[in-house]
Amino acid sequence: MNQSYLHSAKKQFQYYKVLGEKTFQQLSDEELLWQYNPESNSIAITVNHLWGNMLSRWTDFLISDGEKEWRNRDLEFESVIQSREELKQKWNEGWKCLFEALESITPEYYDAKVYIRNQEHSIEEALNRQMMHYAYHVGQIVYVGRMLKGSAWKSLSIPKGESKTFNREKFSKGKHGGHFTDDIK
Repeated sequence: MNQSYLHSAKKQFQYYKVLGEKTFQQLSDEELLWQYNPESNSIAITVNHLWGNMLSRWTDFLISDGEKEWRNRDLEFESVIQSREELKQKWNEGWKCLFEALESITPEYYDAKVYIRNQEHSIEEALNRQMMHYAYHVGQIVYVGRMLKGSAWKSLSIPKGESKTFNREKFSKGKHGGHFTDDIK
């Protein structure tokens, strides 16, 4: 692993965090708790699962298995979050744990092995595994939000039918080192 990969991974995680937050901002408290049916997950349930996963995976990331004995994964899929405040608290706590763990990865650990459910991973493999997992669930959050808002949904990226305008604006600025979260509305 190298510093460049770690920096890129941090930016990707930040991107997905922002996508979730921009979705929450568009929804009412009731919409955050809405379930299509009893078998589906509300946004609040998905956040609860992400929170549990993040705390388990990133607490003592370099020294203990990512599946902690204290984790109650089954409870993560119950309707335990009952308010926007609780949702935001768990969302922020999970991401804080993740970003603090990423900051603990210094060059002397680049070749370290970490374990998730007793399966060995390089740090890159563990980061990729979690990044894809979080992207999957943040995508679900955004999709549910978009369904709930219908035509009132405010696009988080390039609005439908505006690709040419968006690209024209981007290419008019020349090449730059901007961050892709700059493209989130």
